[in-house]
Amino acid sequence: MAIYAAGFSLIKEVTPHHVFPQGFVALRILGATPLLWLSGLFIREKVERKDLRKLAILSACGVIINQSLFVRGMSMTSPISGAIIMITSPLLVLVLGNIVLKEKITWQKLSGIVIGGAGIILLSTTRKDGNEGSVLGDVFIFLNAVSWGTFLVLVKPLMKKYHTITILKWVFLFGAIVLIPAGIPDLLSVQWSDVHGRLLFDICFVVFAVTYFAYIMNTYALKALSPAVVSAYIYLQPVMAAGIALYLGIDHLSKEKIFSAVLIFAGVFLASQNKKVVEGKK
Repeated sequence: MAIYAAGFSLIKEVTPHHVFPQGFVALRILGATPLLWLSGLFIREKVERKDLRKLAILSACGVIINQSLFVRGMSMTSPISGAIIMITSPLLVLVLGNIVLKEKITWQKLSGIVIGGAGIILLSTTRKDGNEGSVLGDVFIFLNAVSWGTFLVLVKPLMKKYHTITILKWVFLFGAIVLIPAGIPDLLSVQWSDVHGRLLFDICFVVFAVTYFAYIMNTYALKALSPAVVSAYIYLQPVMAAGIALYLGIDHLSKEKIFSAVLIFAGVFLASQNKKVVEGKK
């Protein structure tokens, strides 16, 4: 979670002033894909041909759309706003689970979704200056969260069949076929002589830690941990992201952001509570 939190600020430092978004996405894929395939040498697991189509769909949701929208959104919005919007992922997984897996949504969960949605609207409509980013940037981050939520719902059946590395190496390979050619023009326009020191560290950290390592840990967590534990960790993300952004001096905290975060926190908490557990405590 700390790695993801740092990613919001580090990506903001790099894009769009030094590397354009699509070029930065290509860098992430160029770095992570070979590492995943090298890691796959230790797994030696064969994928059935019928599952390749499913992996291609997962790639579209979890890499192609997700990566493109996230980096572009972060180049347009602030790190704290981006982190706050991303904690809506559990709400989106809940909605998508209802659509895809036919899971029932209770009135309690629906109330949580509405409250969380109100927080997003408040966050995106109470900007005071251009330094807080654009509403379009927030929209991109939200759509990225939708894409990531779809990935988390669709990947569950395959996780019962294949190792995490096996799934990710194919997902990233399919993503590389689309994202690397799309990012070449942006990469060719980069003034690489200006990319050194802090910027070079930012790029390497995002490529190897936020992309390669965090993808593995996040996907593996779905198999190793209960939903309650995973949900608990997501509350730490905006807190850590805000702390890092404030320390680096690239964002500021406002009353509107705090109140929006409280609404979204409350919505996620309410929607993630098990009704039977709540009733048992009465």
